[in-house]
Amino acid sequence: VQFVESGGGLVQPGGSLRLSCAPSGFTFSSYTMGWFRQAPGKEREFVAAIRWNGVTTYYGDSVKGRFTISRDNGKKAVYLQMNSLKPEDTAVYYCAASSLYSSLPTPQQGAYDYWGQGTQVTVSS
Repeated sequence: VQFVESGGGLVQPGGSLRLSCAPSGFTFSSYTMGWFRQAPGKEREFVAAIRWNGVTTYYGDSVKGRFTISRDNGKKAVYLQMNSLKPEDTAVYYCAASSLYSSLPTPQQGAYDYWGQGTQVTVSS
């Protein structure tokens, strides 16, 4: 299993970034995909997730209304559009895949089978 994550970088507060994740080595269209993040000195936290069908999504409280997760099963890719970025959004962002079947995409890290290597997002003026 391999993940190709991209889109991270340095952005000013209030700006936007779009993260992309293109994994391979498993049946992408059957998996829930999630984004997590880990800031320096903090535990990794849930950001957003999307079910295999691309319809049902779930967000962490800190990003609701600012971030949007989406996927393209044809391209085997998942995206995280991040708007109105704040300095507290600074973290390494990880893409992950879960085979767990549930009505809502799970925020539980232990339910994710595969993880990407992470991409750095820095929000600073």
